[in-house]
Amino acid sequence: MVDLSEKTPSGAPPPPYNNTVLESSSDDNADFGEGVNEKSLLRKLDYKLLPGLCLLYLLSFLDRSNVANARIEGLATDLGITGNQYLTGLTLYFIGYVIFEVPCNIILKRWTPNLWLPTLTLGWGIVSTLMGVTQNLSGFFAVRFFLGVAESGLFPGVCYFLSMWYKRRERQYRIALFFSAASLAGAFGGILAFGIAKMKGVGGYNGWRWIFIIEGLLTIVIAIAGYWFIHNYPDTAKFLNPKERAFIQARLASDSDATRNEAFTWANVSNALKDPKCWLYGLAFHTMSLPLYTLSLFLPSIIRSLGYTSATAQLMTIPPYALATIFTVIWAHLSERFHRRAPFALGSTTIAIIGYIILIANESPTKRPGVSYVGTFFAACGIYPSTALSLSWPANNVSGQTKRAVATAMQISIGNLGAVLGTQLYRPNTAPRYLLGHGFALGYLFLNLVVNGTIWLVLSRENKRRDDLGETARFEDVGADEDWKGDDDVRWRFST
Repeated sequence: MVDLSEKTPSGAPPPPYNNTVLESSSDDNADFGEGVNEKSLLRKLDYKLLPGLCLLYLLSFLDRSNVANARIEGLATDLGITGNQYLTGLTLYFIGYVIFEVPCNIILKRWTPNLWLPTLTLGWGIVSTLMGVTQNLSGFFAVRFFLGVAESGLFPGVCYFLSMWYKRRERQYRIALFFSAASLAGAFGGILAFGIAKMKGVGGYNGWRWIFIIEGLLTIVIAIAGYWFIHNYPDTAKFLNPKERAFIQARLASDSDATRNEAFTWANVSNALKDPKCWLYGLAFHTMSLPLYTLSLFLPSIIRSLGYTSATAQLMTIPPYALATIFTVIWAHLSERFHRRAPFALGSTTIAIIGYIILIANESPTKRPGVSYVGTFFAACGIYPSTALSLSWPANNVSGQTKRAVATAMQISIGNLGAVLGTQLYRPNTAPRYLLGHGFALGYLFLNLVVNGTIWLVLSRENKRRDDLGETARFEDVGADEDWKGDDDVRWRFST
């Protein structure tokens, strides 16, 4: 058996990838993937899996945050809603999101990704389109709530899905690439809103309505195509030949539980709920979700309050998001290269802290708008990479398929409770400094330093305890070991 474990017994990081092929004593080469180049296969997986998933998440983030672009184009005025009622609509989205997070991942575990993920996308595409024809406050509230319900299953579902394809130390980079679509959506959202808003008067509709209609219809079209470009798991993927499928199964079998035929049980759901580490992963995202969503939902308003026109503010949201996308990918690459998560998350959060200190310290944002604008760059370039790293914890560290699916959904549910609070903080009467919102975001970022530091300490100590027991981190065949106890097994080592 080839050892494909996360770490050596001493806890040192594993060696880098090489081009060796899987060896076997069997004469049946197809069964063991003889002659398969691992690097080439990984590139093939990335090419086949990631673009489609990233596209779905880009649409998801675009359809949830385009309300920020629509707001400065007259949404609140046309619907006759107050600033506080608008904030309540934002809150309802996250209430729907939080409630249905865990149920959606349980459905994914019992169904298939190529049916479930496009169906979710089709659902929120229809709801988002309906936002464009909403006529009153009740319609605004209903659309926001059901948009949250429909979008709730995508991110945790994809994190679980990727854990069934990639080895543990490969997942974080892919999840980060997937999450980078969120900041990319912010950049695209600004460009699209700037152009679509010029359709004001077409069909008798204001420009903000066309933002929802066009972006929603785009989501529907891509969702339908998704039934063909979203794949299932390695054992049934049609783009793999028998040798490649056998190679993937073998490399995953000795690294994680991805190849196990694990039946769904409520006991495994309970295992996630009773594990303190799963709650810590949730707190890691919770302390990032408030700054993440307040920035994505209010950045156009923050920039416009500095004295710019709506059209200019739409365009000015693009550079911070574009730079944040680049930072997210670079940070993920460095984290992958050094096989460490927590130190890079701590560093990225510190960058975001600097951004909010700049925003709060600028006492005259309308007189010195450039200072506050620079602060948004630091905030975005710190928030998005750190969030991506936080979201990779369950996929890397939770073993047991059902437990991992539930833990991933728990993390998003707990995390988005921070977003529920955040949607009430950027009140119109606090503009242009927004001290209440910026202050809460800054406080949450400091809490994130504490939580990530705690996770680092807890996981490091547990790894050391298992090392002291004399058990190595060299797994047997996890995919076939009937006695495998998931991440409670003393052979398991946590990614720090």
